[in-house]
Order: sequence, then structure tokens, then C-alpha cells
Amino acid sequence: MKVIIPMAGYGTRMRPHTYSRPKPLVTVAGQPMIKHLIDSLQTLDIGEYIFIVGYLGDQLERYIRETYSFKATFVQQKELTGQSPAIYLAREHLEGPTVLLFADTLFEADLSIINTTDADAVAFVKEVDDPRRFGVVEVNPQGYVTRFIEKPSSSDNKQAIIGLYWVRDVAWVLRAIETQLRQQRQTKGEFYIADAFQIMVEQGAKFITQPVRVWLDTGKPETVLETNRYLLEHGFDNSAHMAQPGVTIVPPVNIHPTAVLRHTVVGPHVTIAADCEIRYSIITNSVVERGASITHAILEQCLIGERARVEGHPYNLNIGDESTVHFG
Repeated sequence: MKVIIPMAGYGTRMRPHTYSRPKPLVTVAGQPMIKHLIDSLQTLDIGEYIFIVGYLGDQLERYIRETYSFKATFVQQKELTGQSPAIYLAREHLEGPTVLLFADTLFEADLSIINTTDADAVAFVKEVDDPRRFGVVEVNPQGYVTRFIEKPSSSDNKQAIIGLYWVRDVAWVLRAIETQLRQQRQTKGEFYIADAFQIMVEQGAKFITQPVRVWLDTGKPETVLETNRYLLEHGFDNSAHMAQPGVTIVPPVNIHPTAVLRHTVVGPHVTIAADCEIRYSIITNSVVERGASITHAILEQCLIGERARVEGHPYNLNIGDESTVHFG
């Protein structure tokens, strides 16, 4: 089985952090988003990962090759015209059963259905209150998908597709993408993979759905903080091992062992990465990236970039890498 993960976007909703780092390398609960994503597939027998990268893709490739020993292929996407063209770029590397997973998606799900179903494909779904910024599926009484709808105009159908799919034969997907591109089937000016899947359904493909227990969005600052909170509450809290003199820790938190804390209150729901230095501060519900320095500050609901420096008494910050903020 192969896995393809498109992640060539600019991450504009996560700026300023994504000016200097690709979004999948932003830290949540002590490790980059991409590590959470890859580790969620560890129950599957995967022979190769294929990553579609773009701007700052060299950072992603370096991180993955340094962190994992699996077979990894990297394909460069230079023109961002949609999901389907991104996948089609990797056609020479794709064959047979394939998992398609988008990089904004963190999830908890039972993936064993992949090994037992006789369907042609599985779309993983989660019921949401407002599905209009996602895609949804319509399912007939027999349990098969009859329609994929990308970015629906109403909230009538709340079964949102989360960006995780399995297909028995990826060649069918590639043929559908060819048809989609030839017919110029777009949604709001983009070639979404949901429209290619709709072509497969029209050709007789049997798609089923599988609900996921948890779906976490990592596409923008506020949802990154929500995801950080959830993960800290579900297995990534290391506060029991982080006691330091003169420091008050309120669980759950994830603090890297190399971080230096002095006369500081940290938590709840705080991630502090390696080589940070934090003194005389109070930090709650925030993510502080590698090498940041914070002094005499009260921070809540903040994203602080790598090697950023904050001095003073701000309350809410979203600053990118190597920034300096001084409040006199």
C-alpha cells in the first residue's frame, strides 16, 4: 500500500509562521504536525510515502528523511491549481491500493476497514455543524456514496469528508482526474479531488464512508491552538517529568527538556519547544516554538515563532520566526 500526502500550499491562513516554514512543520503538542499525521497511520502496512511539496519543501524533505527510515518520494508542485493536479503529478509513483491524506487533517479513526471492505474506496467522514467550507457526501440506503459535493452552499448535509481516503486501485483515480481536467470540472475555480471522485461514482465505483472519532483541523492559528489543547489532554502531557525549582506548571503541558524556565507559570495547554528561555512570565493556552525567548510577559492564546523574542506585557500574540516584540 502507498500513501500520498499533498502539502504544497503556501499556508496563507497560518502566516506569518509560514513565511519561513511550511505549515506541516508548525509544532503542536511537542512535535510537528506532520509527525502526528504520519504516526496516525502506523497500524497500516505502508510500502511508500509520496509527498507533494512546494514552497519550502526542502525543509519538509529534510525533516522526514531525518526522522523516518521508510521509503519516501518527494514530488515538486510548482503551479497550485488544485488538489487533483497535485495528485496527478505523482502518477508515475502510484499504483494499487493507496491512502490519500491531506496535510491539514489530524484524526483518530479505526482504519481496519481498509483491510476488510469489498468496496472500491472509503471516504472517512465526520458530522459537523457547518460543512460549507468542507466537502460532503450523500449516501444511499445501501450505504454507497451517490454524490460528492465540494464546498456546499447549505448546511443540510453535515457528513463532511475530512481529507482521508483509501482507494483499492489508484489507477481509477488517475483516469478520473484526466477526465476532470479534460472536461474542466472545477469548483470555485479549483480542481478538487472530490470532483474526480464524483466522476468515479458516475462510472460505477462503490464508495463507502467510515466515521472518525476525532477530526482536528490545523489550518489556521485558532484551530492549531484547539488541536494543541486536545492532544495535550489525550496523551501528550509530560508535566509529570518537568518539575523545576521556582516554576509552577499547570497540566496539561508539553515542555521540551532543553527549555529553560525561571520564575514562571506555564499552563494549562501550553507547548514549549526545544531551546526556549522563559523568565518571569505567565503563559497559558499557547505554543512557543524552538529557540524563542520570553521575559516579563503574560501570554494567553499565542503562537510564538522560532527564535522570536518577546519582552514586556502583551496579552495575545501571533508572531513569526525570528521576530522581536518589546513592550517598554
